[in-house]
Amino acid sequence: MPTLDPFKGVPDRRYHLTADELLKPLLEPGSGGLLRWRRQASNAPIVAVENAYITGRLDLRGADLDCLFRFENCRFEYPPDVREAKILGLVFRRCWLPGLKARNLRSRNDVRLIRCVVQVLPDSGEDETAVQRGDTRERGVPDAAINLTDAVVEGSVVLTRTEVDYPQGRAIQADRLIIAGALLAYRMRAEGEVRLPGMRTGGNVNFSGARLNNRDGFALDGNGAHIGGSLLCEVDNYGATSSRRPFSARGVLHLPSIRVNGDIVLRAAELQSEQRGRIVVEAWKSSDPYVDPWPALVGDRWQVDGNVELSDGLAATGTLRMINGRIGGTLRLARARITVPRGTVEPFYDRALHLDGSQINGDLEATGLSIPSGQLRMADVTVRGNMLAGRTELSHAKRDVVSARRMKVGGNFHLHGATIEGTLRLQGIEVGGSVYLYGTDVTKPAVRNKTSFSVDLRTVRVGRDISLTGAGKQQPFHAEGGVNMDGASSGRRIDFTGAVLGASNKHAIALDASDVSADEFLLNFGKAATGRIVLRHAHCQTLEDNTEFWDADGGIELEDFRYDVLKRPIDMKDDAAVADRIRRLRTAMAGYRPGPYDQLAAMLRNSGNEEHASTVLFKKQEYRYEALAAGYRVLGPGVRLWSWLQRWMVGYGYRPVRALAWLIMLLAAGSIYFGTATDSCTSDPVRYMVSGPRCAVDQQETGLEWNPVLYTADLLVPIVDFGNKGRWYMHDLDKWVSNGFTAMGWILATTVAAGAGRMIRRES
Repeated sequence: MPTLDPFKGVPDRRYHLTADELLKPLLEPGSGGLLRWRRQASNAPIVAVENAYITGRLDLRGADLDCLFRFENCRFEYPPDVREAKILGLVFRRCWLPGLKARNLRSRNDVRLIRCVVQVLPDSGEDETAVQRGDTRERGVPDAAINLTDAVVEGSVVLTRTEVDYPQGRAIQADRLIIAGALLAYRMRAEGEVRLPGMRTGGNVNFSGARLNNRDGFALDGNGAHIGGSLLCEVDNYGATSSRRPFSARGVLHLPSIRVNGDIVLRAAELQSEQRGRIVVEAWKSSDPYVDPWPALVGDRWQVDGNVELSDGLAATGTLRMINGRIGGTLRLARARITVPRGTVEPFYDRALHLDGSQINGDLEATGLSIPSGQLRMADVTVRGNMLAGRTELSHAKRDVVSARRMKVGGNFHLHGATIEGTLRLQGIEVGGSVYLYGTDVTKPAVRNKTSFSVDLRTVRVGRDISLTGAGKQQPFHAEGGVNMDGASSGRRIDFTGAVLGASNKHAIALDASDVSADEFLLNFGKAATGRIVLRHAHCQTLEDNTEFWDADGGIELEDFRYDVLKRPIDMKDDAAVADRIRRLRTAMAGYRPGPYDQLAAMLRNSGNEEHASTVLFKKQEYRYEALAAGYRVLGPGVRLWSWLQRWMVGYGYRPVRALAWLIMLLAAGSIYFGTATDSCTSDPVRYMVSGPRCAVDQQETGLEWNPVLYTADLLVPIVDFGNKGRWYMHDLDKWVSNGFTAMGWILATTVAAGAGRMIRRES
């Protein structure tokens, strides 16, 4: 007789075998019809049926049989019923079944359905797979093509290459199923929900190459399952490489509170849930902005001892949601692609990846991750290893494309060579190693009322470096909307070498580095920033900058910006370098600010460069008087004259040699003038008291000897009296000249005193 093809419909009568005939050898005489194994020493405990169409109901419910049932190339008229049965094992190979009723089954070996088709026909009358009482259905027991609820299998459950078709119900119902071995479902195809909540397995659960389809609900529900091995949903390894199939799920992959002793592997998997369609769970119909109502994967609170592999070509349409999870190894998202539609009203519900509160003991690897639209949200995530996300492509224009507030990374944070549209928000993250964003291009930032930046690094704490540099000349770090680092700290270096910074039109700040601290600032920009640079209250030990940094078109705020040394120190003979830095300060700041000049002078003085420090302070005073003159307006010319006198006479107190030179020059000029000039009063001794070439003031002074040098010195020193001024009679031009020398003396004295006072304050 030819081999039966069970998938071609009902065969002719040659293949018919009634269920009663099949079970008759199992009835012990006198058993009253109770199915018990008739022990025969010569027969193996196997009931093997091949090439048969089993008619009638194969009812093994409640049977206690020490035998294994094996069906090959068979077709069943009604679903086999093994509910509450105790058997050695159950095998279906290349069989067609209208269902399988196996609630509370106890099997001491494997339960296998290999290359089978389980199809519940709409008009079969076998919709209910649970216990029935008359015409009523037992409450709480849903329909399912294969029902293994509360079953215990001491071997493995094998569903390799089996097709289960029941879209109007559940394909598989296996609540609280206990499997001592593994659940193997290579290339299984299921139309309808595969439900495994509370399942316990001792080995792997393998859906590699499987196709699960339940678009309007859960494609796979493993809520609370405990897997002793790994959960494998990847490309199967059957046959030639070209014929291998990836795992695919049309519907939600619902795995909250799952416990996996090994790995979860979804490499190259295809996950898709209906977007903006029916919301599967009533609790997800919420205005809570942190809910993801259309997820492709739900892994809330799961605990995985090994790695989670969502990588190597994984394509997901819908949110990958894994909040408050615990992963003992690495979470890999390398070369994955996640797509969600962009929300139009708040809450937007357009997160592509949602990891809030998760703990990852290994690395978080997302190299080559692609998110064409949607947010990557990682608030309060802890990664004990490294965050590796090089060459990613993330797009969520005008919104936060990455939100990782308060994230903690034990190693390094790599987001280099990435192309990002939207705002990169890393506020308050803590990184034990370094933050590397070199070669990353961040454009189209979110615009807010208070702060609008492409990269938000406020209050970050980094153990080593923050590197926002170029990856070669062809790939600079670029932040279209600028960088906010307010309150950030780095244990070693903050590096902007080759960076190109812009600014949003709303706030016009290219770099806000207020209150930033680090050992070293490298501010060697690739191009002049388009916007303002803010360095208020920032502090570093070593500073390196270039012309592009100082040429920011919005200017630089440097109030209380402190640095101890320049990485390229100024030589004591290099006056041009000092003049250049003074010019940069003058050009960069909008208006006069004394602090940056004091800081530059203090740095030079600490380096032993006193002359250049004095030069800086000299120019500071010059700019100060210019600002005062502009502010006083009417009195401005007087302020400028006073400034000019101080500048040329004593250099605002920073050129003491100049004051001495003025004193000597005035002493010489006065001595020559008073020594060579003749006084007309000497020709009238009756009217004036003549004493040599000059006239005394009164009779008591006539014994004083005239000395033009001492007289000039007495005029120039306003406080000390050498006994000459006020004792000689001056009139006409001599009177005006002597008063002029007295005025010059007061100017010299006050400017020298002011300079000395500044020097004393500076030293203190």
